[in-house]
Amino acid sequence: MGETLLAGLPPTFRYAEAVRAIGERQLRNLVKQGKIVLLARGLYRKQDWHGDEDLVEISSLADQATICLRSALARHDLIDDIPAAIDIALPQGRWSPVTRMPVNWHHFNVDTFEIGRGVVDVGAGRTIGLYSPERSIIDAYRLRHREGSDIALEALKRWLRAGGQPSSLLVMAGSFPQVLPVLRSTLEVLL
Repeated sequence: MGETLLAGLPPTFRYAEAVRAIGERQLRNLVKQGKIVLLARGLYRKQDWHGDEDLVEISSLADQATICLRSALARHDLIDDIPAAIDIALPQGRWSPVTRMPVNWHHFNVDTFEIGRGVVDVGAGRTIGLYSPERSIIDAYRLRHREGSDIALEALKRWLRAGGQPSSLLVMAGSFPQVLPVLRSTLEVLL
């Protein structure tokens, strides 16, 4: 019986979706049986689904959540650092949700938020934003007073060694006037 009920649910789902599909009592029973697992408040997954639960939780709580800074640099293999907390950007003025895992919330300017932003599939039909390598390098330089200039320089060097095109980086950096001169002079030294 439980398998039949589960068939009508996606791999991850919200409480309201489950109640509409199978009813509150059946949901509670399936949770008790271990066939449905609570991921976060109001967010569940099927017991046999194994994906990136942290990113699924974040993407379900904040639709514009975007992996940024150290987390994006590590995901693009531009630094060796493994961040203890996930760096997530939201547009300024957006609320930072409470999550069960450690997240460093950053609020980026609304006018430049979408620059270099793509999306990645985190499983279960959900996506999360991810800044491109170029945007991640620009942000590392832009916030080097907080993140450390060594991280920004390491990422830039690796990106160049991997075939990154300085012209594409400088074009994107044109939208961030405070960082353009620093990037230009660093590229002159490295090239």
